[in-house]
Amino acid sequence: MSKLYIQKSQNKKLITGFTIVELLIGIAIIGILTAIAGPSLSQFIVQSRVDNEISEIHRLVLTARNSAINSGKNVTLCPLNGTTCSSNWQSELSVFINSDSTFANNNTYDSANEEMVKVKGKIANDDTLEFSQNLIVFAPTGRLVSGGNSNFSYCPKGHNDLSRGVEVSLSGRVYATADTDNDNKDENRNGTEVSCS
Repeated sequence: MSKLYIQKSQNKKLITGFTIVELLIGIAIIGILTAIAGPSLSQFIVQSRVDNEISEIHRLVLTARNSAINSGKNVTLCPLNGTTCSSNWQSELSVFINSDSTFANNNTYDSANEEMVKVKGKIANDDTLEFSQNLIVFAPTGRLVSGGNSNFSYCPKGHNDLSRGVEVSLSGRVYATADTDNDNKDENRNGTEVSCS
């Protein structure tokens, strides 16, 4: 016999599986870790949803402002109910370029003469999105025609401490809220905590 064959046969070891006791201990450890991590994971998922919605709203407002500047016409951001702006900010939000720059026509969308720029889907069923005005209208200068110095407030159900917001100033600038006093709750630029009434 060759030396190679002898060395291979000497290196073979008996491979065994888990015993039932080892398997039960492993399952118990996984169960304990899941029980500890479960609530944190739930809060992380809610926080991610809130951050995503705030990001989308922030981009939507910036899209409306940029569209007004680029088109040279008034641009409206509102929740449409058919062709008219409503006050239900929890439904789909639409950005459209107005055909006329008269304030009277800014709250109605005419699909034949006006261009739809972007539509954001409605928020999660149990969450709340509030805005202090019925619509936002940007002028071609980038400033607000209506809805000045207003706040979006997004509040997830059962997690009011994770509420966040977006502020729109009269100059047309857009700001996301932040935790300025390190209490793990976002505040508006005036120092009040973000909340939904």
